[in-house]
Amino acid sequence: MSTEQRLSPVELAGIRWHVSTRSAGNGGQCVEAGPLSDGSGRVAVRHSHHPDGSVIVYTRAEWDAFLAGAKDGEFDF
Repeated sequence: MSTEQRLSPVELAGIRWHVSTRSAGNGGQCVEAGPLSDGSGRVAVRHSHHPDGSVIVYTRAEWDAFLAGAKDGEFDF
């Protein structure tokens, strides 16, 4: 299960953040995600307006399940 975490400065520095292409149409770049550089396959997600705040860390399986759901329209409201 994903958890909100504070990553160390070294862990944060190793993340290459990517902005969601769907964020731009909602008033700005709000969601960023990037893989942790520790080789675990985990993915960190944060609010781009609060880059020093907490991040949510997903396992690779959780992230893949989220992406599959998003592609299938599971989160369309």
